[in-house]
Amino acid sequence: MMKSDPMSKAVNKTLATALAVTVFSQAALAAEATTAGTPDLASIKQQLDEQSRELAEQQRQLAADLKKLETHKRALDDSQRRLEALRMQLGMAPGEQQLASADLEALSGGQAVVTTEGTRSIDVGTLFAQPTILTPKGTTVFEPSLQYAFSSSDRVSIVGYSILPALVIGLIDVRSVKRSTWIAAGTVRYGLTNRLEIEAKLPYVYRNDDTISRPLNLNSAAAERLFSADGNGLGDIELAARYQLNLPKANDPFYVAGLRLKTRTGKDPFEVEYLEASSPQNFGTFQKELPTGSGFYSLQTSHSAVLPTDPAVFFGGINYLWNIKRDVNKEVGGPGNFVGEVDPGDSIGINLGMGLSLNERSAFSIGYEHTWIGKTKVDDTSPDTATSTQLASLLVGYSYRLGKTTNLNLSIGAGLTEDTPDTQITVRLPIRF
Repeated sequence: MMKSDPMSKAVNKTLATALAVTVFSQAALAAEATTAGTPDLASIKQQLDEQSRELAEQQRQLAADLKKLETHKRALDDSQRRLEALRMQLGMAPGEQQLASADLEALSGGQAVVTTEGTRSIDVGTLFAQPTILTPKGTTVFEPSLQYAFSSSDRVSIVGYSILPALVIGLIDVRSVKRSTWIAAGTVRYGLTNRLEIEAKLPYVYRNDDTISRPLNLNSAAAERLFSADGNGLGDIELAARYQLNLPKANDPFYVAGLRLKTRTGKDPFEVEYLEASSPQNFGTFQKELPTGSGFYSLQTSHSAVLPTDPAVFFGGINYLWNIKRDVNKEVGGPGNFVGEVDPGDSIGINLGMGLSLNERSAFSIGYEHTWIGKTKVDDTSPDTATSTQLASLLVGYSYRLGKTTNLNLSIGAGLTEDTPDTQITVRLPIRF
């Protein structure tokens, strides 16, 4: 047996009341005529006809109101399904509400009110609350995170000239570089409105490079030499803001625009010391200490789309990163290596993927991101050896809800190009207040 809808119950009760009033009126009229002893059948019939017409009009009006209520209910149910799908990706429990303000606006699509008895009900006569995928108004999210990235590369450098295709006069240097980077960060997000959030990220960086150099010459093979360097300290602080552009209806996606500023609070590559080559066998220069920052301010704009369906959520976006040029105006890496104005290449990136709810506590996601980085210019001229860079990663993520306000998110990235880190692992623990 199907459960009756609350609105249907209310309408049926109203109809029953109207019918009861009509029957009672008819009985009263008949009793009055009988008591008086002068029954006026024509008058009674006229009154009954008028009341029947009024009852029919009330029935039509109630049917129209019921139709409107059903339309509102379908809209509420659709918004609820879409937001529940998003909550699953965020690790929230089904039906869990993040209150955005003191008037208890619910994210389920209706506006919650408090009755005199203290119970909560849905007032379908008011405007719908704004559905959002950003941090709700007045809510703070603190997100500690830890990221590890590892990359390796092999490089062969030749200083000399070739007299035959297989005979080189000069010095050959073969290098193998193993690079590990740890980034511990604390991120704070705050919802200024239901559609606008701000963010600040404070990173601490530890880096370690192991470089094996095998310089060779024509007469003999030099022994392998290991150069190790590390660096740690404050990284580049980041500030960001995101705004939800639309209030989606039916199956429309959410559109979000973002703006991010990266500072250069970390130690940059132009501030560290270098170990110069003392002999041809040492070939080249090595950093004594590794930088913890990029050395440049950058500003990134982004546009993202999120489409919740049942049970998956599809997402994608595009971004543009402007690296602001800088006048270094100093010698770097030893005498004679003067560096003037440096303009790092700007970059364009895309990302796409999908998330899938496994159950009410966990979700799985897979994605792909690709970034094109332009050539670096020194004193408005690109060096002959400057090339553009392609970064591509395949990302796999998992989210598990630890509690009503805490999630555990894990993502693993695999580099698909030579310039991308081979492996990148990130653990995040967002906590809502």
